[in-house]
This record gives sequence, structure tokens and C-alpha cells, in this order.
Amino acid sequence: MTVDAHHHVWDLSVRDQEWIAGPRLRSLRRDFTMDDLLPEARAAGVRRTVLVQTVTVAEETPELLALAAAHDLVAGVVGWTDLTRPGLADELARLREQPGGQFLKGVRHQVQSEPDPGWLLRTDVQRSLAAVADAGLVYDLVVQPHQLPACVRAAASLPRLTFVLDHAGKPPVASGRLEPWARDVRALAALPNTVCKLSGLVTEADPAAWSVDTLRPYADVVLDAFGPGRLMFGSDWPVCTLAASYGDVLAAARTLTADLDATGREEVFGTTATRVYGL
Repeated sequence: MTVDAHHHVWDLSVRDQEWIAGPRLRSLRRDFTMDDLLPEARAAGVRRTVLVQTVTVAEETPELLALAAAHDLVAGVVGWTDLTRPGLADELARLREQPGGQFLKGVRHQVQSEPDPGWLLRTDVQRSLAAVADAGLVYDLVVQPHQLPACVRAAASLPRLTFVLDHAGKPPVASGRLEPWARDVRALAALPNTVCKLSGLVTEADPAAWSVDTLRPYADVVLDAFGPGRLMFGSDWPVCTLAASYGDVLAAARTLTADLDATGREEVFGTTATRVYGL
């Protein structure tokens, strides 16, 4: 069973997505719904997904949980809540009491947009991350490469919390450079409470000129560093459509992992996500 461990949906009539700005992202300025995703996922053989937050708005997470309750495809939700405010344990308990609350599997914040590279190490954030661990949830890291050293320190300081690195830490694929991204990813992977998503690479490349060969050096780093038992496929739909179709992203990931044995491929495309998110 193929699991897509990372996708989004949004309805601009419900809420604007302020991050969708500028000519490069123009094609994303429309609604993307579960009804749009379902035929794409079915055609690709995907049977379970993890739906991930997009905006730092408290109202979004209950909406995503309700979508999970209404659609068999969605097996888990990574939501957002304010990690800088006290009382996170109570807020997580409240979310779990919402319709679909049983689908809450993790929390994420757009650390990539924080000007402080050490945001994850703030006392208030560390306190909240401990509450995430206490709740039995995981924490998704969406960061830029220069923020990876702080991710390493945060994961080392909270060994009972599983940290999931989204989009392989957004490597500089378009430039062709590996360092210092590769060094810092390997440092994160050296910690046993870390996992990585093989996702988002096509949009870190030149969208008009990407190929499996341009992605391979970066995929090879995370495959070697984390191993298939701590690596999971994610489409990053619909953001991926800036560069490739849903089917093309999945096909590229399968090509990049073709040298794995059958068990390794099962881990990347299903077992790892199922275990880490408790799907």
C-alpha cells in the first residue's frame, strides 16, 4: 500500500494563502481540494495520505481534521498550533476532542519563515515541543538549510520526540551544491529520533529543467544518512505542480529508490510513514 506522507489542500474562499504570491506561484492561486486529489492519488496507487497544514492560523487544523474524518484517503493530519504560547497540552487535548481529532498525528510550524535561525531552541518553543512529545505526537520540521544546525540541537535536546524533516531540508538543488546542507542533514540523521521525507525536491530544482539525475545526489544523501527505515515518500501536492504532476513526482521517487530491495522500497513508500505517524 503506497502512502503519500505529505500533501496539502486549500479553499481560497475560506481563507487566503498569503504565501502564494508573485508570478512563480501564480498557478497555485486557486482552490485545491480533496476532490482534485482523489483521482490523482487513485491513478498513482496511493491509498493513504498525511494532510499537512499550510498557514499559521488556529482555525485551519480543525478543518483539516474534519476533512480526514470525511475522506478515507486521509489517514493522518499534521496541524498547526502556536508553540510560543503556554498551555499547549490543553490545546492539543482540545484539538483531539474536535470531530476527526483522532487523526491528529503531528504538529508543524513554518520555521522556514522565522528570522531567528535558533527559533526552535527558544525556551517557550522547547517547552511546547516537550508537550508535543507528551501527547504522543511527532513534530514536522519545515526549515531552510541554514536552520538545520538548530534542528540538530533541538532533536538532541528532546530525544523522546520524533522530528520529521520535511522536503529533505530543502537542499539547494537548483544550484547543484551539496554542502553545507549534506553535512547538516547527516548530523541530524545521526540522531535516532529523526526521520526524513523524500519530498519537495522537484520545486527546489529548476522547475523547467529538473530531471531524476538532478535530484539524485540529494536523494542519495538522505537515503544513505537515514536509510529506508527512516525515510518516507511525500508528493507535496499541489505545490509540486509548479514543476511536475502528481504521477511524475511519484515516478521520480520510485526511480530514485530503485536500487533498494523490496523491503526498503516498502519502507519508503508505506511502512515508515505508517509507523511514524501511527496511521
